[in-house]
Amino acid sequence: MTTPVSIVTGYLGSGKTTLIAQLLAHPALGETAVIVNELGEVGIDHHIVSKIDERTVLLASGCLCCTLRGDLADELRALLDRRDAGEVPPFRRVVVETTGLADPTPIVSTLVNEPLLRHHVSLDAVIATVDAMHGLRGPESLKQAAIADVLVVTKTDLADGAPVVAELNRLNPTAEVVEAANGVTEPSRLFDRASRAPDVVAARDDQSQAEVHVHDGDVGAAVLAFDEPLDWLGLGVWLTMLLHARGEDVLRVKGFVDVGADGPLLLNAVQHVVHPPLHLDAWPDDDRRSRLVFIGRGLDAEALRASLMAFAGR
Repeated sequence: MTTPVSIVTGYLGSGKTTLIAQLLAHPALGETAVIVNELGEVGIDHHIVSKIDERTVLLASGCLCCTLRGDLADELRALLDRRDAGEVPPFRRVVVETTGLADPTPIVSTLVNEPLLRHHVSLDAVIATVDAMHGLRGPESLKQAAIADVLVVTKTDLADGAPVVAELNRLNPTAEVVEAANGVTEPSRLFDRASRAPDVVAARDDQSQAEVHVHDGDVGAAVLAFDEPLDWLGLGVWLTMLLHARGEDVLRVKGFVDVGADGPLLLNAVQHVVHPPLHLDAWPDDDRRSRLVFIGRGLDAEALRASLMAFAGR
């Protein structure tokens, strides 16, 4: 069995540190190892029970907290080896915290593609914090939100979170949006998501496209639905060509694909990182159409549809 890994990201000042500090104190995270960039930034001193070595502490909640000092893949492999050798307490999940200006995509790529890791860990979720007071700020914040599986709207005790929630729903309709006043939320809303039924990818004919306006240009969610089954091999080739041609413009692709079986294939890609398709035993709702959501810059739903249909010879 693989160990699930979640990524917690968020722009500078978005409340990510407060969220992580609150999570570290929660008893429900007792079987969790947290890899952070600097222990001192997270404010965990009052939670420390014991110091295992120069980079690892055991918290009152039972969490294991480690400092990221080098390459993430090396740190993860070393942490798993130390667990297996009994050098650190057992844990059943890992949470990786990024810096405020980080692009989470390379971490996703490491977890999915790194040969020595992919048989031992699995990506559970990308969690991004967004400040209710300021919303999305610049390309880093936008990208973090666009590729997230869960969006945590922070500082709702200081500002009305509704406008930011609405903006995030337009930007990333496949993500769950959670509000967190003072950084407090239930860990069950953030973690162990891979074991649940996938979220329904909404596709309404009257809202096939939405745009979010930020400083670096328009980013939108183009939503497509197809009544007839799609050839998975052809779709995979077309998607690979699209990601190669559009480069940095396509931030996230997610959807259900009807391939003529009892259940759909779950498609999930973060920029150039395409997860292996997951075959579901049954559809999650009564809508049996293929539903694809593309999040990125300058994407046109009808142009994407026409390109895919032309490639499929329809």
